[in-house]
Formats: sequence, C-alpha cells, structure tokens
Amino acid sequence: MGASSSSFAISGSDMPALKVRLGDIPESCIALVLTHLDPPEICNLARLNRAFRRASSADFIWETKLPPNYRYIAEKLFDESADSLGRKDLYARLCRPNPFDGGTKEIWLEKSTGGVCLSISSKALAITGIDDRRYWNRIPTKESRFKKVAYLKQIWWLEVVGELEFQFPVGTYSLFFRLQLGKSTKRLGRRVCNSEHIHGWDIKPVQFQLTTSDGQHAMSRCFLDNPGYWVHYRAGDFVVQRPSESTKIKFSLRQIDCTHTKGGLCLDSVLVCPSGLG
Repeated sequence: MGASSSSFAISGSDMPALKVRLGDIPESCIALVLTHLDPPEICNLARLNRAFRRASSADFIWETKLPPNYRYIAEKLFDESADSLGRKDLYARLCRPNPFDGGTKEIWLEKSTGGVCLSISSKALAITGIDDRRYWNRIPTKESRFKKVAYLKQIWWLEVVGELEFQFPVGTYSLFFRLQLGKSTKRLGRRVCNSEHIHGWDIKPVQFQLTTSDGQHAMSRCFLDNPGYWVHYRAGDFVVQRPSESTKIKFSLRQIDCTHTKGGLCLDSVLVCPSGLG
C-alpha cells in the first residue's frame, strides 16, 4: 500500500492541510476493528506496518477467535496452562495437528473459523480380525496423518467400532470414515493403486452408524467405490447443546453379510468436524 493510498488530508480555513497515515491510527482503534475479522484477514493486515502488527497481538482479539472450550483442549494437549500462553500463540498452536491419547488421536482448529476438528487413527478402533495377518496388515504410508493404515486383504465379517468422549463447543458436527479401495504405492515417482484384493463391495452396501450419550442416532448405507482415491464416507451428524458436559460418541462401520468375502480396503481414520466444513 503506497503512501498516497495510506493517508488522507485534513484541512481547515485557518490551518495547513495535515496528512494522516495508517501508522497514526491508535492501536486500540485498530485492535477493535480487527476483532470483527477472520484470523487469516487479521494476519494479512498485521503485515501492513508496526501499528497493525502490535495491535494484532492483543489478547482480547484472539480470545474471541478461540473456541469456548479452549482451556479444556489445552489441558488435554499441553503441559502448561492456557492462561500462561498468549492468546495469539495459543490459537496458532491449536491450528496445528496436536496428538493426544498416545498419538492415536489428533485435534486442531480450522484456521478460518476456529472450529474444532478431531481425527481418530485406525489403531484406536476395534476391528474384527485385526491381529490376524491372514486378514489384515498395517502398512506405512505418507497419505495418512498417522503414518500407517489398516489394510484388509479378505474377510467374511467386517466390523469396525470406536468411541470418543469429548467436550465439544455448541454446534452440529459430522462424523466420517476415511477409506480407500486399493493399496496406494509409488512407482518411478508416480502414485499407483494396487487393486489386487478389491472385491465384494458391489454386492451389499456398508452400514455406518453413530449414537451419542444423550440419545442421538444416525445411520447411513452406501456402496464403496472410487478405487485408488481416499473418500470420506459420512456416518451422520450430531448436535451439541451443552458444551460444559462431555459428549460420548459410539460409531461403527459394518458389512456383516457372510454370503461373500470382501477385501482390498484401506482404513485410515475417523474424522469429526463441524458440519459446515464437511
């Protein structure tokens, strides 16, 4: 922004014209304006000059951007208390993926809205036959935030069950299973999909289900498709109205028709996020 566009003239009949620049605006006024902007907009304006940079660090600005349960989240993730951290620094730390529960879960804030998102690794799920190498393998991949996925070679009865207990801010949330038909590998620097074991998914649909501790239920059914691509299959939505109480969620993926086998499925994780982001 040039000097001509960042200043304006004030003139009167008995005094010479004065040029007022952006740097002359009181920081308190700048900070009040910034409270009405989204975090990415605040960070962009902080690059204008020193006054905007200093104003953008005010705790009361970032207090409004943090989720109401930020102290609960910080207590789960960090050794120090939330009050010992500047609110801007706390927001930046929470926007990064933060592992907890032994690295089997991650939590982060969506940068633009401050919405709370969680991801649950396949290691934290109860999976039928997971310890039997005839049916399942744990395979490393850079395509998972948890560095490994569970790969199903073949099975008759498929059931994946998980639980999560968490204090969510008020809102509507969606739960997804992140799945892929086929096994991705790199060959000569290119991503290729091994479809050797893919079978059985076009015969009967997979059922996804979730229930909450306050009596909410959701269920969906669909055929798995799009081999070679990671797909987020929506299990359903739930509503949080009491943010001071923990919400316990039970969720599952089932294909238990034993008239046929199914295989060639990568199971990465379960995602919970505000429905507007889904």
